[in-house]
Amino acid sequence: MTTVDRFRALLRIPTISRSDESEVVWEKFDQFVAALPALYPLVHTMLTRELVAGHSMLYRWAGTSDGSPTVLMAHYDVVPATNERWEHQPFDADLVGEGDDQELWGRGTLDDKGALVSILEAVEASLERGVTPHNDIYLSFGHNEETSGSGTIAIVALLESRGIRPAFVLDEGGAVVEGIFPGVTKPIAVVGVSEKGIMSVELSVAQDGGHASTPPKLSATTRLARAIVRLNGRPFLASFTTPNIEMISTIGAHAKQPYRWVFTNLWLTRGLLLWLFARLGDETNAMIRTTAVVTQLSGSQAENALAETATAILNVRVAIDSSVDAALAHIRHAIRDDVVTVTPLHPSEPSPVSPTTGAPWNLLRATAEAVYPGTVVTPYIQLGASDSRHFTRICDAVYRFTPFEISLEERGTLHAVNERIHVATWLRGIEFYEKLVAAL
Repeated sequence: MTTVDRFRALLRIPTISRSDESEVVWEKFDQFVAALPALYPLVHTMLTRELVAGHSMLYRWAGTSDGSPTVLMAHYDVVPATNERWEHQPFDADLVGEGDDQELWGRGTLDDKGALVSILEAVEASLERGVTPHNDIYLSFGHNEETSGSGTIAIVALLESRGIRPAFVLDEGGAVVEGIFPGVTKPIAVVGVSEKGIMSVELSVAQDGGHASTPPKLSATTRLARAIVRLNGRPFLASFTTPNIEMISTIGAHAKQPYRWVFTNLWLTRGLLLWLFARLGDETNAMIRTTAVVTQLSGSQAENALAETATAILNVRVAIDSSVDAALAHIRHAIRDDVVTVTPLHPSEPSPVSPTTGAPWNLLRATAEAVYPGTVVTPYIQLGASDSRHFTRICDAVYRFTPFEISLEERGTLHAVNERIHVATWLRGIEFYEKLVAAL
């Protein structure tokens, strides 16, 4: 069985996580866990594996010294995928094309079985060569990152109870990208040094129901719609944080003129760049502010009945220079309606900022530059939430970087239809992890 065959076998197991865990098909998770020893025999002979919180996995690769360990993270749960609109079915793991253009299609190729299998491939290959790390290496593989993250929370608690404080944690996150900065033609490896906070917010309006043939002037649904429109028309304040500024300065030094001058003279151009970031695209706009978007709506249970309760769920990503309380205050102020109840659901504050100096950062940067020559390595603020935020409790150097070249179109398939990865870039991801573990 080849490297790609092993990846395809694991992609075909639909380990779909759901917010209501009573709906999870746990047999598929058991199948995934059970499949790994036969696929990676040396990993399961030379490393110890513990199941944590039922289905999360913690491996320990013992080192030759008792220094602080490194943790390599990934998760193997995926978001749901229906067959409609997919060009190749989400759990068929189809190979499409030839040579450097060959792609592997399927849910989890990018998020996040691609990284998990790359790590296992790299460790298996390293063991075949007789590699033994200087310090312990842990592999932390979560089973419900897409929902509650309780598996990784339990892993962190277990390590903490054993007095283990990692020197370095690496999880999924930024990637090698192109075309995100005007005037910059070099590929850019964006490494998350922090990530935004996350919470859901329920907006609800409760009032008397009745027959839809005699609607009031302001029904519950209309009032809720007005609140949503008001919030949408009042975006959160934009600002540059310290990681933003370091990213702009780092990348800007490689830009063509006049962009280089603009990016490297922030003392004069900050206002212009804030305006530019807000308009370049959705990603750059999200880099500079808290965002909120309605993801779910509900009203009446009947077509001809007024809603007694109308609700909307906002997905809120909190900027690292803000807070959950500040985001809630902005939402209430923007809505300007005390009848609309604003309720935070499972809020999580932004993560601390990891350093861009020191041994872990230097190793991460050197490895990325070795695997992707000519790439500019820069810190950035990760927009999406990851399990790595739970490790900030026991580690000061937590980074978020997936070592794959991912185009804008491919990034658009995350949590969407037609998720896929180029086989060549996935194989380079394995090379990245091999070089990384060889240096630990």
